[in-house]
Amino acid sequence: MAGHFTIKTSYVSRMTGSTDTADIASLIDLLRASRRTVIFTGAGISTESGIPDFRSPGGIWTQMAPIDFRDFISSAELRKEAWRRRFAMEEMFSTVQPNEGHHAVASLVKLGKASHVITQNIDNLHQQSGVPADRVIEIHGNTRYAKCLNCGARAELEPIRAHFEAHGEPPDCRFCGGIMKTATISFGQAMPESEMARAEAATLACDLFIVLGSSLVVYPAAGFPILARKNGARLAIVNREPTDQDIYADLVLNRQIGPTLREAVNAL
Repeated sequence: MAGHFTIKTSYVSRMTGSTDTADIASLIDLLRASRRTVIFTGAGISTESGIPDFRSPGGIWTQMAPIDFRDFISSAELRKEAWRRRFAMEEMFSTVQPNEGHHAVASLVKLGKASHVITQNIDNLHQQSGVPADRVIEIHGNTRYAKCLNCGARAELEPIRAHFEAHGEPPDCRFCGGIMKTATISFGQAMPESEMARAEAATLACDLFIVLGSSLVVYPAAGFPILARKNGARLAIVNREPTDQDIYADLVLNRQIGPTLREAVNAL
């Protein structure tokens, strides 16, 4: 019943490195019973494609501190540094491919089982795997293109990179002269209102919410699984490590995302 919220520890099953299929059967049962599933993805689904995450030991932010949005706005030198970092990662972003977890998610959308994919990732891999762009809700933005912070105009990265390499600094917006930034959400930057509203609406409309590869520590994004459970949806979490929200879940699988989800989807 909507609004009723209990901890269903009896349904929780943790599998650390297990190959037993009994618990995947529980995921299959949840998917078969669902008429409108929402998928929520974090860095863990993309690490299986070779993209390093940000927060874990050895992750990107342990090697270089993130640049706060306010500092990006106020400092031309930090804007240069932010773009230098982005272009240094271009080879990785331009060559990485969706893995079987991304493709399994795309299959759920194609089958009409999943209505939306809410993602914390900025890598565009859901779209590359075949999920229609209007079904992907990017609450942390997308690093594959840039936007003007003043007028919102979109710009592709290659011309910006050519200008940066020729002049040592990024170009201003060609329409209004505003500051250009990758279309990602930085520390200190407001969350995108339209995408957050879409994510909330999708969450409230679902009967099954599946978390894939998120540590569920970054808010407000991490509030969506709880919102779904409070609204009466079932909750499944597939993540290599335990999360603080496991106690609220109907099913927890601590194992690789790609093989797990592909096995479940193939059984539908």
